[in-house]
Amino acid sequence: MTNGKTPFVEADGRGPWARRWRDVVAEITSDLGGADLLSEGQRQLARRAATISIACEKMEGEAAAGNEIDLEEYGRLTDRLGRAFHRLGLERRPRDVTPTLGDYLARAAEEGGAVGDRGGA
Repeated sequence: MTNGKTPFVEADGRGPWARRWRDVVAEITSDLGGADLLSEGQRQLARRAATISIACEKMEGEAAAGNEIDLEEYGRLTDRLGRAFHRLGLERRPRDVTPTLGDYLARAAEEGGAVGDRGGA
Protein backbone atom coordinates (compact mmCIF):
# COMPACT_ATOMS: atom_id res chain seq x y z
CA MET A 1 0.00 0.00 0.00
CA THR A 2 1.28 3.41 -0.78
CA ASN A 3 -1.32 5.88 0.50
CA GLY A 4 -3.40 3.35 2.44
CA LYS A 5 -6.01 3.19 -0.30
CA THR A 6 -4.40 1.57 -3.32
CA PRO A 7 -2.08 -1.42 -3.45
CA PHE A 8 1.43 -0.80 -4.67
CA VAL A 9 1.48 -3.30 -7.55
CA GLU A 10 2.56 -3.28 -11.16
CA ALA A 11 -0.78 -4.46 -12.58
CA ASP A 12 -3.69 -2.09 -13.13
CA GLY A 13 -5.77 -3.81 -10.44
CA ARG A 14 -8.99 -3.89 -12.46
CA GLY A 15 -9.20 -7.62 -13.20
CA PRO A 16 -11.63 -9.97 -11.46
CA TRP A 17 -8.99 -11.44 -9.15
CA ALA A 18 -7.76 -7.98 -8.16
CA ARG A 19 -11.34 -6.97 -7.33
CA ARG A 20 -11.85 -10.20 -5.40
CA TRP A 21 -8.62 -9.60 -3.48
CA ARG A 22 -9.79 -6.12 -2.47
CA ASP A 23 -13.14 -7.58 -1.38
CA VAL A 24 -11.41 -10.22 0.77
CA VAL A 25 -9.12 -7.61 2.34
CA ALA A 26 -12.20 -5.49 3.11
CA GLU A 27 -14.03 -8.45 4.69
CA ILE A 28 -11.07 -9.43 6.85
CA THR A 29 -10.58 -5.81 7.88
CA SER A 30 -14.27 -5.57 8.75
CA ASP A 31 -14.05 -8.76 10.82
CA LEU A 32 -11.25 -7.10 12.78
CA GLY A 33 -13.35 -4.02 13.54
CA GLY A 34 -12.42 -1.71 10.66
CA ALA A 35 -9.26 -0.29 9.15
CA ASP A 36 -9.07 2.61 11.58
CA LEU A 37 -8.62 0.18 14.49
CA LEU A 38 -5.81 -1.86 12.91
CA SER A 39 -2.09 -1.49 13.32
CA GLU A 40 0.13 -1.50 10.25
CA GLY A 41 1.14 -5.07 11.07
CA GLN A 42 -2.48 -6.18 11.21
CA ARG A 43 -3.22 -4.47 7.89
CA GLN A 44 -0.24 -6.20 6.30
CA LEU A 45 -1.23 -9.56 7.72
CA ALA A 46 -4.81 -9.06 6.48
CA ARG A 47 -3.45 -8.43 2.97
CA ARG A 48 -1.27 -11.56 3.18
CA ALA A 49 -4.26 -13.59 4.33
CA ALA A 50 -6.31 -12.24 1.42
CA THR A 51 -3.55 -13.21 -1.01
CA ILE A 52 -3.46 -16.76 0.34
CA SER A 53 -7.27 -16.90 0.22
CA ILE A 54 -7.28 -15.91 -3.45
CA ALA A 55 -4.64 -18.51 -4.28
CA CYS A 56 -6.82 -21.16 -2.60
CA GLU A 57 -9.91 -19.93 -4.45
CA LYS A 58 -8.11 -20.18 -7.77
CA MET A 59 -7.10 -23.76 -6.96
CA GLU A 60 -10.65 -24.59 -5.87
CA GLY A 61 -11.94 -23.27 -9.19
CA GLU A 62 -9.51 -25.54 -11.02
CA ALA A 63 -10.61 -28.53 -8.94
CA ALA A 64 -14.29 -27.71 -9.51
CA ALA A 65 -13.62 -27.65 -13.26
CA GLY A 66 -12.30 -31.19 -13.01
CA ASN A 67 -8.64 -30.28 -13.26
CA GLU A 68 -6.02 -31.77 -11.00
CA ILE A 69 -4.48 -29.50 -8.40
CA ASP A 70 -1.47 -29.89 -6.18
CA LEU A 71 -3.13 -30.97 -2.94
CA GLU A 72 0.11 -30.60 -1.01
CA GLU A 73 0.35 -26.96 -2.07
CA TYR A 74 -3.36 -26.44 -1.37
CA GLY A 75 -2.93 -27.96 2.09
CA ARG A 76 0.09 -25.76 2.84
CA LEU A 77 -1.78 -22.64 1.74
CA THR A 78 -4.83 -23.60 3.80
CA ASP A 79 -2.67 -24.23 6.85
CA ARG A 80 -0.87 -20.92 6.44
CA LEU A 81 -4.19 -19.13 6.01
CA GLY A 82 -5.40 -20.67 9.27
CA ARG A 83 -2.23 -19.51 11.02
CA ALA A 84 -2.66 -15.99 9.63
CA PHE A 85 -6.26 -15.90 10.87
CA HIS A 86 -5.11 -17.21 14.24
CA ARG A 87 -2.53 -14.43 14.50
CA LEU A 88 -5.22 -11.92 13.66
CA GLY A 89 -7.57 -13.43 16.24
CA LEU A 90 -10.09 -14.68 13.66
CA GLU A 91 -9.68 -18.41 14.13
CA ARG A 92 -12.81 -18.86 16.19
CA ARG A 93 -15.80 -16.58 16.21
CA PRO A 94 -18.83 -17.94 17.99
CA ARG A 95 -22.06 -17.78 16.07
CA ASP A 96 -24.48 -15.18 17.39
CA VAL A 97 -27.60 -17.06 18.49
CA THR A 98 -29.28 -14.08 20.12
CA PRO A 99 -32.81 -13.81 18.71
CA THR A 100 -33.82 -10.55 17.11
CA LEU A 101 -36.63 -8.57 18.70
CA GLY A 102 -38.88 -9.63 15.83
CA ASP A 103 -38.08 -13.31 16.44
CA TYR A 104 -38.73 -12.91 20.16
CA LEU A 105 -42.09 -11.19 19.61
CA ALA A 106 -43.15 -13.73 16.98
CA ARG A 107 -42.30 -16.61 19.30
CA ALA A 108 -44.23 -14.97 22.14
CA ALA A 109 -47.24 -14.50 19.87
CA GLU A 110 -47.09 -18.16 18.76
CA GLU A 111 -47.02 -19.27 22.36
CA GLY A 112 -50.10 -17.15 23.03
CA GLY A 113 -48.64 -15.19 25.89
CA ALA A 114 -47.79 -11.60 26.33
CA VAL A 115 -44.16 -10.59 26.36
CA GLY A 116 -42.90 -10.91 29.91
CA ASP A 117 -45.95 -12.96 30.96
CA ARG A 118 -44.69 -15.82 33.12
CA GLY A 119 -48.10 -17.34 33.60
CA GLY A 120 -48.20 -16.44 37.29
CA ALA A 121 -51.11 -15.06 39.28
